[in-house]
Amino acid sequence: MKNNPVYIVHCIDTEGPLYEPVEVTFERLRDIFHLELEPSVGLLRRLQAGTYPLGGLESAVQKVVDPHLLAYNDTWDKVDAMLAELMSESFRAEPGDSSGGGWIYNWFCVDHVDFDANPRRRDMGYHNVFEHYLRLIRETGSSQDGLHFHYHPHAFSREGHRCATHWWAASDSLHQILSRRVIDHHWFPAAHRPGFHVIRPDSHWFLEQHIPFDFSNQAVVNNRADGAQFGLLGGRFGDWRRAPVTWAPYHPSADDYQVPGNCRRWVARCLNVGTRYRLLEERDVRQAFQEAAEDRPVVMAITNHDFRDMRPDVSGARELIRRVAADYPQVPYVFSEAIAAMRSALNLPPLPPCDLDLILERVNDSTHVLKVSSEVPTFGPQPWLALKTVSGAYHFDNFDIETPFHHWQYVFDAETFPLQAIETIGVAANNSFGTTTVAVMNPATKVVSKQHWNGSRTAVMATT
Repeated sequence: MKNNPVYIVHCIDTEGPLYEPVEVTFERLRDIFHLELEPSVGLLRRLQAGTYPLGGLESAVQKVVDPHLLAYNDTWDKVDAMLAELMSESFRAEPGDSSGGGWIYNWFCVDHVDFDANPRRRDMGYHNVFEHYLRLIRETGSSQDGLHFHYHPHAFSREGHRCATHWWAASDSLHQILSRRVIDHHWFPAAHRPGFHVIRPDSHWFLEQHIPFDFSNQAVVNNRADGAQFGLLGGRFGDWRRAPVTWAPYHPSADDYQVPGNCRRWVARCLNVGTRYRLLEERDVRQAFQEAAEDRPVVMAITNHDFRDMRPDVSGARELIRRVAADYPQVPYVFSEAIAAMRSALNLPPLPPCDLDLILERVNDSTHVLKVSSEVPTFGPQPWLALKTVSGAYHFDNFDIETPFHHWQYVFDAETFPLQAIETIGVAANNSFGTTTVAVMNPATKVVSKQHWNGSRTAVMATT
């Protein structure tokens, strides 16, 4: 084995159960193809068989209503039954990667919160999906798996099944989710997968401040089947038309996330499996092995959802990889956790975790100053600041930046909160190596608990 490896990262948009009645399936066909069809099981079967005339859209519609795609895991019992096999050692190991290593999952967990309508019966609540997978990783001893972040922007209708592109135009759930994750679980993400595959300037600049690894690029060679779907036209939703069609991660440009530039975070290409568009094909896998043979850094990421049966997707991807790898005997391939893959492929220099030393000083009865410092530079110019009040409300705010990447302060007074109104203070930051530090302070006692995360739950080093 002489060449760079192909690092294979399975990114799962981890959203829990999803329900879809036949009426909603036809509603999606109307939204995607502008087809007005009377919903019925009989017509659905004809569409699946491709025998109903649609003026040339038959094959594209077949892809959307494929029986596999409509066989939703609509309860946690169904999700867990699937996961029991997926997370077993026997399923992971057959076949293994070039070194015999088993399949690795990267759970990018979403919170379904702050919606006014939930017709798809998603599991609504802070931490619900995250805690479910946190428990499964512990119970199954799956320390090799990654635990990461996935976010769904809210549509203006605030309906849980609608897509959107702006991260906080219709809800402050992003700041609520991350602030609660910091304070309630002493956790903060270093890797991200975008909901609906959407990045826009708002999310681009947000990620650039906090999260070093972004598995979002869906650049593909254009094909007619994808072009027939209205939601993919003109850059609507997941717009990757200008992005590099390569498996080598890139730094984006400040003004265009699709163009390589001088930003800090790394953007990796991540194609779909087991769905209706931007699908991983054999040519894409061959491209990955060819780029590795040319000594380029290769992270070949794939993505699907836990609300469908992922077993055929994993088996199909492994077989495709094994078949292509036979033509590149000098190129090893490695099943990998997401952060580990980026570090290894890009040969990133290791760094110690950020220190995040917290000192709380009293100025007078009504004013206190929190001073935070880190000798190791943070990934972005300031850490995340989360506050929980004694009334149980969670908030996010900016620091006053004394020295970017190293020193900050926050003043508790009448302009923010008096210190006596605060129950918990949480501060979180990544370094550029993707190691996360979370420091949580009880302001009444000034006791700080600190945790360092390295991708998975079991890679925690804790100090108090």
